[in-house]
Amino acid sequence: MNRQKEQTTDTSAQEQTSKRSVSAKSFRTQKDETLEKGKKGSADWYIASRLIAYIKPYKALVAASAGITLAGSILGPLRPYLTKIAIDDYIAHGDMKGLATISLLLAAVVLLDGIKQFIATWLTQIIGQKAVFSIRMDVFRHLQQLPARFFDRNPIGRLLTRTTNDIESLNEMLSSGIITILGDIMQLLFIVGLMLWIDWQLALVVLAILPLMLYATMMFKKRVRIAFQDVRTHLARLNTFLQEHIAGMTIVQLFNHQKSEYTKHSDINADHRDANIRTVFYFSVYYPFIEVLSSLTAGMVIWYSAVRVLNADLTLGVVVSFVQYIWLFFRPLQHLSDRFNVIQTAIASSDRVFRLLEEKGGEGDAGAEPEPFVFRSRITFSNVWFAYDTDNWILKDLSMEVRRGEKIAIVGATGSGKTTIINILSRLYPYAKGSIRIDNVELPDIASRSLRKMIGVVMQDVFLFSGTIRENLAFGNPDLPDEAIFEAARIVGADRFIDQLPGGYAYRVQENGAGLSAGQKQLIAFVRALLYDPQILVLDEATSSVDTETEMLIDAATAKLMQNRTSIIIAHRLSTVQKADRIIVLHKGVIKESGSHQELLKEKGLYYKLYLLQHPEGR
Repeated sequence: MNRQKEQTTDTSAQEQTSKRSVSAKSFRTQKDETLEKGKKGSADWYIASRLIAYIKPYKALVAASAGITLAGSILGPLRPYLTKIAIDDYIAHGDMKGLATISLLLAAVVLLDGIKQFIATWLTQIIGQKAVFSIRMDVFRHLQQLPARFFDRNPIGRLLTRTTNDIESLNEMLSSGIITILGDIMQLLFIVGLMLWIDWQLALVVLAILPLMLYATMMFKKRVRIAFQDVRTHLARLNTFLQEHIAGMTIVQLFNHQKSEYTKHSDINADHRDANIRTVFYFSVYYPFIEVLSSLTAGMVIWYSAVRVLNADLTLGVVVSFVQYIWLFFRPLQHLSDRFNVIQTAIASSDRVFRLLEEKGGEGDAGAEPEPFVFRSRITFSNVWFAYDTDNWILKDLSMEVRRGEKIAIVGATGSGKTTIINILSRLYPYAKGSIRIDNVELPDIASRSLRKMIGVVMQDVFLFSGTIRENLAFGNPDLPDEAIFEAARIVGADRFIDQLPGGYAYRVQENGAGLSAGQKQLIAFVRALLYDPQILVLDEATSSVDTETEMLIDAATAKLMQNRTSIIIAHRLSTVQKADRIIVLHKGVIKESGSHQELLKEKGLYYKLYLLQHPEGR
């Protein structure tokens, strides 16, 4: 009967594993097809469609800004036309009254153009800031849902670049890019239309240079985009290097490695500099080329106009207006090239940001707060396999059971898989094969928020956030009353050092608890776990970095913390696990022994050898 039950369990576990594998495979296939479909033909259009989704909620502002910009784009081209009228109709005939009227009209056009620019700039900046706010929130929300494996393979500096520099590039494009480009294009159309209306022959002279300019612009766009992608890549490398080395500066100094690390930084910085210089080169060639073309066009117009003026076939007002139109014609084109700087940077940044958002998320829970999960009976590991890397199995066919209210200790050498058990139980990492059940409910079927509310972990390396002592203590439940926090600190014994800090519980913790000792941070972690009030308490090497006096203080607090709770203790020092109900000995991901302290000593197996290494007097 038992054998049949085990076979049924194994079959069920294999089915669950198969379902997870198929699901993951289907997700990857679907994601790849989506990306291929979205980016097919033009990555620019794909990125634009993603950005438009963030602008849609502000379509009223976009419509107002676009309407004002497009309607006002006629104001600039009107000025040369009014100048032509002033010269040919009023100055040439000595009509001072008409000249005064046209001058007032010209001043009104200039004033309206200034007002238009103010309103359009104000609206586009608001749109950009609102859209970028939404993007930042989506990126941070997504980062919180990504699995731990993602952060293992992505350096912090690279992620910081995505969430700061890259998103800021989007802000520049959304604030001053798209609508401004539309306004410049509309202004070009008005300029061309008015030039053709005034004198189509001179207009053709101006437009003759356009194909060459468009070709130069397309070549410029192609090369500058590649250059800006290189800039963003090298910037991410630079940020990653700086973040790692600032965090690890003490190690660099202790090992006297400043010179070699300076050389590495110099190489990375040089790559970033060279990438920027390439972009500067393209701009330094493109801008003068546009200036030369505009000057050549002006010269051709003046030469051709002079011939026609001498033949009495052209008025002076037309010539003056066309000279003005030439500069107006090339100004929007120069603006467009300026926008290429912003747009190409934003496209490269957008690609990186959206790739981050397309990363497969963890098993985060969407929607309302899930129902709490009450642990009633047991946690069952059945034939569990796990590997951080594909072929390097950390846990191998692991089967064990933890009953409610039981105090379990897991011991073994470094790398045996002790902490890995907690990582997969907390669902930070998905196991590859086998099954984990809590009260006969498969682990993946439990909402992650409910699962992690049920499990409280005290790690060896305590992480503290910038803020007050109180905020760090109540991190899992910020609405706790002060009395509960003070009582928990008193139970653990942390109140002794907290009361001595400047400001007490209002003391501002520096980055990652700098200024506090390892023992003090560990005590804060114990208070935090007590206030979190978990059903399952995990102590992962929680006393390995504290002194003997603090360890004794923690041992007393731990006894109270473990009352009426299922507890899992992971430890190297066997002195901390001797009172456990059951001790599990791991070796290279396999359970070698299981029993109480005395039972394992009598067996004289692996646990006995570990005990003698730490207590040679017991020989």
